[in-house]
Amino acid sequence: MSRAEDIFQKLIYFGEEAVDEFIINSQTEELFLDFKRADSTGKNNNSLHKDDRRNLAKCISGFGNSEGGVVVWGVECSRSVEIGDVARAKVKVQNVYRFLSWLENAISGCTIPSHSKVRNHIISVDENGDGFVATYIPKSELAPLMTTIGNTFYIRSGSNNVPAPYSVLAGMFGRRPQAEIELLITDKKLEILENSDADILYPASIDSPPEKYMKISFVIRGNNQSNVIARELYLSCTTTSDGGDYNKVRFLNYNQMDTIAGIEGQLNIITRPELRVPPRSTVKFATVEIIFSPYIEEDFLLDGVIGADGTAPRNFRIYIPKNKLRSFVAKAMREEVQENALLNEFFSEYVSGDF
Repeated sequence: MSRAEDIFQKLIYFGEEAVDEFIINSQTEELFLDFKRADSTGKNNNSLHKDDRRNLAKCISGFGNSEGGVVVWGVECSRSVEIGDVARAKVKVQNVYRFLSWLENAISGCTIPSHSKVRNHIISVDENGDGFVATYIPKSELAPLMTTIGNTFYIRSGSNNVPAPYSVLAGMFGRRPQAEIELLITDKKLEILENSDADILYPASIDSPPEKYMKISFVIRGNNQSNVIARELYLSCTTTSDGGDYNKVRFLNYNQMDTIAGIEGQLNIITRPELRVPPRSTVKFATVEIIFSPYIEEDFLLDGVIGADGTAPRNFRIYIPKNKLRSFVAKAMREEVQENALLNEFFSEYVSGDF
């Protein structure tokens, strides 16, 4: 996860507490973070104020042409001689839902080409409808981005968006667009099975094998969401801890890919050189089956990463502390909770990553 994504997720998770922390700690504007006071009040027009639109355009161009960043609307800065612009006070955005709508409508017209991956999130809203908004601007695969106000190409330099020098701009125009692989987990399924249905799991020769087990399966896919062809897509998975001796992790259906030998509990696969993945298409990496018995002795931890040649990797992790895993398996074994509810709990609470 990039620094910009990390800041954006923190604002989503902690809400206004994160804004308070910025102010208490005198957080400086930096390479991935900008604070803006919103001037859009709706008194004179029904669209984004010209100053807010200008700031939005500069940030989309600057962050998009660099490594991405986040704009927090509703925070006033003060100038510190020692460290630069720091968050000083909260000045809430008036009618935050209306402001969000204006932001969404303005984004596509701020730069040429437009940046389609910009996302907005309402951090918090009070009883008067006022609050704070975060705008996440990832690095653009279509860089360089030029503002439609002033026709300028910006890059992020320290805590400022500055016009790109000629040498930097020339390099950006000559840069080959890169593929971008999105991580997808699909075909999720949970089953409670008798050991007698598949005694290959727990042979009768084992003393007191579990009578039942729970199997969670899913498919890992990669979607080429860029406008260029992706090559040499890969998946690596490592099971550090499977939860106990009776638990198993299996990787299936990756016959069309080349495997690379690794350590025990690890899968390393890569697409064959002749395989090319067109824009907007999806490739299946593998099916994963995780088998849990009622005998949980330790935490469960599986780490994985997908990517392609020349792209930023996408990481994912499945981590379940042993006490929570015991409770989850027991609940599933009792079959008192519907399968969909259990699947939602598993993938929302215990699976994290760059989705």
